[in-house]
Amino acid sequence: MKEREAAVRRWFAMWLAGRGEGIDQLFAPKAVYIESWGPQYQGMEAIRHWFSEWNTRGRVQQWEIRQFFHKEDQTVVQWYFRNAMEDGRVEAFDGMSLIRWDEEGKIAFLQEFGCNEHRYDPYAGGPVPQFRKEPARWF
Repeated sequence: MKEREAAVRRWFAMWLAGRGEGIDQLFAPKAVYIESWGPQYQGMEAIRHWFSEWNTRGRVQQWEIRQFFHKEDQTVVQWYFRNAMEDGRVEAFDGMSLIRWDEEGKIAFLQEFGCNEHRYDPYAGGPVPQFRKEPARWF
C-alpha cells in the first residue's frame, strides 16, 4: 500500500512541478487515463503527450491528497485540485481517482471523478428547491 501511495504522490508532484520525468515508471504501457470531464488517453505515450502539452497552457497550483482507500489491485484517492490556465481561468474542485494497478505495480487504469466545490442547500429557503441560475459543471 505504501508503494502505491508513494506512486500517486509522485504523479501529483509531477503536476505541481510541471515536469513529467518518471511517467514511464508510473504507468503501464497500455494504461488508460480518463479525466473527470471526459477526455480519455489510451497508452503511456498519449498520457505523456497530454501531460507535456497541458503544461504549456496551464499550471497546477494545488493537488492535495485527503485520503487513500485500498482494496486488492485498486486504490481510491480523495483529493482537492486547483489550476490556473494561461487564458486567466482558474479551476478548483474536489475529486477522487479510481486506480487499478497491474502486477508490476504500475497504473493500468485511472479514472477521475470531480465535485463542484461551490455547494449549497437548495432547500434552505423552504420546501421548494431554489437552484442557482448557472450552467451545470460536469466533472
